Amino acid sequence: MGSPHRYREIEVGGTPQELGRQLGEAAGEEIRGFCAIAMERVNRTVAITREAALDVARRSIPIAERYASDMVDELRGTAEAARVSLEELMLLQVRNQLKPADAGCTSFSIGTPLRSERIVAQNWDADPALDEFTIVLTRRPVGKPAFMTITQAGLIAYIGFNSAGIGVCANTLPAPSRRLGVPHYFLLRGIYEASSLSGAIDAVKRAERAIPANIMMTTPQGPANLEVTLDAVHVLTGDGSGLVTHTNHCRHPDLVPINDSFPELIQSHSRQARIDRLLTSLSNVDRCDSAGGIRQIVSSGQSRMPNHEATVQQLQSALRDHDNHPRSICRHVNDDQPTGFWQTVFSVIIEPERSQMQITRGTPCSHPYEMYRMSSTG
Repeated sequence: MGSPHRYREIEVGGTPQELGRQLGEAAGEEIRGFCAIAMERVNRTVAITREAALDVARRSIPIAERYASDMVDELRGTAEAARVSLEELMLLQVRNQLKPADAGCTSFSIGTPLRSERIVAQNWDADPALDEFTIVLTRRPVGKPAFMTITQAGLIAYIGFNSAGIGVCANTLPAPSRRLGVPHYFLLRGIYEASSLSGAIDAVKRAERAIPANIMMTTPQGPANLEVTLDAVHVLTGDGSGLVTHTNHCRHPDLVPINDSFPELIQSHSRQARIDRLLTSLSNVDRCDSAGGIRQIVSSGQSRMPNHEATVQQLQSALRDHDNHPRSICRHVNDDQPTGFWQTVFSVIIEPERSQMQITRGTPCSHPYEMYRMSSTG
């Protein structure tokens, strides 16, 4: 029996159909369980019938195929092996198109010319019922970068990193949306098939998107945050500072007016201010600029960065922070409506250059960070 603090690890490889079949065989129980409760959890925040939701899923299939037919082929293989329908599996991909918010998270990316290693991290604040369907999955597709994600079983991609040095975290971004389009998880999968920041941006831009989203990344070109709306992709890089942070509201100057039209998601502004204050001490930085970056102050050309182990410990401490508890960076159940049942389901620190992630199974204040590594070969 594995440790209760660790997620189950699965590795698959091959063609799209082979990837899907192997995943469906290995994680069929989790996939069927996720499909079984998907509508119940959706209806906690929005009223929609199963028939209407499945209609959105069916109509999304050809849109997704136009974006990446091999991803849909992989889902077909997964559905067949897991003994669910393709429409049920697609419902998992589109469920955040059925409701106004899917999760509220705090994320950041760190990496400077003076730092040899890059890190992207976040607390994933969402529905704790999804924990039992969550796995750490390594995919090794033919002719494309291998990648490891922490994900609910059945999703085409989620939070993680690829062998090309790209690490990815994801936040909800309240902004205009529509029912139909390329599911958000397909965009993340497109990023894992890229090897550079420009390639990752192109993977998002070419999609006919259904929902807005925030994508925090570390890339070989440095940290980057994508504020993704239906019409555009706005990129925040911190002006070369080496630190970019984000919670759940628009920060790019062109998008800030959107914030006035949508309710603030789980105290986003206060969490943003708090994570900025906590991470300032990592590199003796100044206050955030208007585009979401933080300017580094370096004295006499010398870096005052702590060593790697100390940095990771400071990041863990920031992600455990309880300022304004229970509505804190490390989030706990509270009486807010309708999202008070959300909590930090897992916390993750991703280091693509080391091919590893540290993940807590549960709130980081009371659960240890466990190491997960992707080997260089399958």
